[in-house]
Amino acid sequence: GETAEDDNVLTVAMECGYAPYNWTQPTDANGAVQIKDSPDYAYGYDVMMAKHIAEELGMELEIVKLDWDSLVPAVQSGTVDCVIAGQSITAERQEMVDFTEPYYYATIYASATSVADLAGATCTSQQNTIWYDICLPQIPDANILPAQESAPAMLVALDSGRCDIVVTDQPTGLAATVAYPDFELLDFTGTEGEFEVSDEEINIGISLQKGNTELCDKINSVLSTMTAEDFEEMMNEAIAV
Repeated sequence: GETAEDDNVLTVAMECGYAPYNWTQPTDANGAVQIKDSPDYAYGYDVMMAKHIAEELGMELEIVKLDWDSLVPAVQSGTVDCVIAGQSITAERQEMVDFTEPYYYATIYASATSVADLAGATCTSQQNTIWYDICLPQIPDANILPAQESAPAMLVALDSGRCDIVVTDQPTGLAATVAYPDFELLDFTGTEGEFEVSDEEINIGISLQKGNTELCDKINSVLSTMTAEDFEEMMNEAIAV
């Protein structure tokens, strides 16, 4: 199909269900963008970032809603130009797609003072995430439930008492405590009892088709003008909404 450069439309895929990165809402409130082939609108950190990038590049923006596991194949096939969906830059994903520089630096949140304190917990997280694949196995004697297909499903499992904890990133955790006031958020980043993950794994990037250096360079030119503080400010705005 046509590439972004041909049609001057930046086609961006996301789940539209992973607050505060991206979510679905019925109106264009706060500057939400209509989802392709849908009456609904998408908003959140990823949409804010996509709008900023498209604007800086002088392109129109199109948001495509896809399931988490469909995001990488959509980029690989060229159905979409890129994925902006809270994806960690993992070695496994880098074999399949190219990534931009990080557009967010995530830190891990979990409910305890150390991983050891979670011993024996019944836990889950979203499928095919570093939280499920890398973090949960670090909990001693954990009862790891099957992975949840979406972040909302994971939060429902916690709210209904099917599990004791979910492990996720800080923004998702913060947004969850707004939606579920009973949830408790504990952070042990920087302590001896933290989860062990590499920096690459907690950096969040925009994925593109392998070899699409032209668009990658363009997006990086926009990201390079932004600081971690800019990212944080935008994320706090998304969480507040």
